[in-house]
Parts: sequence; C-alpha cells; structure tokens
Amino acid sequence: MQIKEGLRIVGTGHYAPDNVVTNDDLSKIVDTNDEWITTRTGIKKRHFITTEKNQDMAIAAAKMALENAGIDKSELGVCIVATVRPDNFTPSVSCMVQKYLELPNDMPCFDINAACSGFMYGIQIARGLLIQSGKKYGLVIGSETLSKMLDMTDRGSCILFGDGAGAAVIELADNKYYSVLGTKGHEEAIVCSADAGEHLSMLGSDVFKFAVSTVPKTINQLLDMAGLTADDIDLFICHQANLRIIESVAKKVKQDLSKFYVNLNEYGNTSSASIPIALSEMNQKGIIKPGMKTICVGFGSGLTWGGAYIEW
Repeated sequence: MQIKEGLRIVGTGHYAPDNVVTNDDLSKIVDTNDEWITTRTGIKKRHFITTEKNQDMAIAAAKMALENAGIDKSELGVCIVATVRPDNFTPSVSCMVQKYLELPNDMPCFDINAACSGFMYGIQIARGLLIQSGKKYGLVIGSETLSKMLDMTDRGSCILFGDGAGAAVIELADNKYYSVLGTKGHEEAIVCSADAGEHLSMLGSDVFKFAVSTVPKTINQLLDMAGLTADDIDLFICHQANLRIIESVAKKVKQDLSKFYVNLNEYGNTSSASIPIALSEMNQKGIIKPGMKTICVGFGSGLTWGGAYIEW
C-alpha cells in the first residue's frame, strides 16, 4: 500500500475563556487607552483565564475538533500540544488531553515549544509521525495561558496577549502539502525566564522587523514549492500578532487585505493558539471551503517561524 504523504485538515475546534478584558479595562490598571492600543495593534479585547487551566482549554478545543472531524478516535496516531505555558513541567498537557478524552494508548502524546510558530511546527511533526505509524489521523493543538506570564504594569506587552486554544485533526492525504520551518536564535526579542516571578518581555521593534521580513519570504518559498503565484491562493492565515504586520505582509506579496483573515481584535496574540483558532472560526463560518488553497504562517519567540501550504 502506497503511503500518502500530503496533509489535509479534516476537523477544527477552539476555546476562549469567558472572561473578556477590553482595552478600556486595561486602561484602569496601566497607562494606556483604547485608541492607543487599537491604532498600534488592531487589538480591541482579549480573553484571560479565571479558573481554567491550560489543559481545560486544550481539551475543550480538541473535543470540538474531533466532533467536527467525525472520526473514530482509535484511528488517531499522535497528539501534540504546542504551548509556552503548560500547567506543569510534567505531566504534559497532551497527556491530560489523552486521559480526559480517552484517546488511544498506543500513540505518542507530547508538548512542544516553538512559541507562536508552535502549531505550524506541530502539524509537520505530526505528519512525519503518521507516515511512520500507519495511522491515518493526528491531533494538533495550540493552547496558551499567556496571562500568567504578563507584567500588568508594562503597557508595551500586557496589552498584546490573550489566552485560548485551537485544535485541528489532520489526515494523511494525496493532495499537495508543503512546509517551511526555520529558526534564528535571539535571546532578547521575546523572553520569559523559567525563574519564579519572571514576566514576559519583548523588543517590539525587533519583532516587527523580523515579522515583516520573514513572513513574506516564507510565503514566497511556499509558492515556489507549490509552483503557484500569490494570486492562486484563496486565503492567507498569518499569526495574529499585530494588524500592522498583516497589512505589511499583504502589501509585500501584492494581495488585497481581504484575503488575510484577521481576528486579533477579539483575541489579541494567543501565540501557538492563534492560527488554529482562526482556522476553526473560518471553518465554523463557512469561509474555508473544500478545494481552497491556503497558506498559514506563524512567527515568534526563539526566533522561530513556520509556514505551510494546505489544500482543503
């Protein structure tokens, strides 16, 4: 039997905490205001956990994705959770997803940390493991509790991030699929030490310059691999970090902004969860349709980046 080496997403799900924090809410605790945040980032609100754990969000998103896919869980061959802020160093979030959703025992479950590129790393890793396993489906989740890492006195960073989870069920298929992953080590661009009490900090201008250069380059690499032009792509799904970054990317690849899905006004930057949350929303709204050609690109701390050409 010939092993299929393409990849298709057959189910999506997402979860966001009920606790919504608006720009006006933040203006009461830090020197900022709605206009300042909106004009610089495009973010209007974000969701912060209250009683939820990371694993609770990951489980909820995964359950929705599995139901959306309508598959037999016994056919799952891998479960990967991308996260920078797990509940514990061990056991992993993925192991708790396996436990509470009663997923098969005969498959690997593990967490990865590639920051905001994590979901893109995850689907490529899952694909490789599925090719070797003989199983048909994989479950890839991005789940983040970034509010636990924030310094709420730093208006340059606390306004940007939110909590949430997104999940996708992937299937080995014979359609076209291409992936680009990369790393350029940078110790200060975005950092959160493992030391107790340390908060996330970032060099915003460095991250911006990195993103507006790397994302178009990644898109063009994927287009070359697929033998396509940007005009052939139906939808671009970029990591939801800053509206100005997405606008710059659209301009550099000479595409209308309407082809770039944007939901950061609702969620802020949810790191590895941002792309799967966007995919789930688009799937739920009927924006993504069978046969569509899409390119997803993530970028983040590390510095890391990851992109994929995926046909639906």
